[in-house]
Amino acid sequence: MYKNALFGENTKNSIYLNGVIFLKEIKNKIFVNRTAIISISLILLLFLLYNIFSVNIVLGLSKYGSRGEEVRTIQTKLKRWGYYNGNVDGIYGSQTLAAVKYFQRKNGLVVDGIAGTKTLQAMGIYNSSGNSGTASNSNDLNLLSRLVYGEARGEPYTGQVAVAAVVLNRVKNSSFPNTVSGVIYQRGAFNVVDDGQINLTPNSTAKKAAQDALNGWDPSYGSIYYFNPSTATNKWIWSRPHVVTIGKHRFCK
Repeated sequence: MYKNALFGENTKNSIYLNGVIFLKEIKNKIFVNRTAIISISLILLLFLLYNIFSVNIVLGLSKYGSRGEEVRTIQTKLKRWGYYNGNVDGIYGSQTLAAVKYFQRKNGLVVDGIAGTKTLQAMGIYNSSGNSGTASNSNDLNLLSRLVYGEARGEPYTGQVAVAAVVLNRVKNSSFPNTVSGVIYQRGAFNVVDDGQINLTPNSTAKKAAQDALNGWDPSYGSIYYFNPSTATNKWIWSRPHVVTIGKHRFCK
């Protein structure tokens, strides 16, 4: 009697139904949790892929271990400017890493050995994701303005244009690098690169002088050198043919 009362037909059905409901709830929870895990995993995967490929492709970033034409261009420029002594092989090895760090240190950039956007722009290298012609002109103007401000602020306006013109005359001369950045960053070419003044923010006068030179005005009449006679210590520079003197600077060929 006791057993029948405890485990009657209704009781058995109730236990069975509750068990089925319980099992369904567990199954649903497992399914929801599995879906959540899969969704989170996909989000994390997409995030990782973005960070791996977006940085390298969109920004044109080169770093230790990278290979390719961009690395070759970096090596060529740094070798021409005296920062790099290794082979131009397109392999971003320890020598290239050291050269990039040296370039960054000398030019007020973050010294991380990674040729990111700012370092590439300072070298005059532009990736293909944007309008390279416009970017090149803009960066040439900015860099040339900084050189003028560092080398010739306080000089007559014509003298500031002449300093910018000397850089552009060198770009066209086969004895010098063929880019504005190459000429300016050539080792030993300009004191402002060595002492860090190249990183000062140029004023509006320096920018206007640089733009006038880029537009074709050349008050130096084709000069590829200039110096201050009162401070020059290099005897060789005095041997260069004198063209014109503007302010404190003597311009020559």
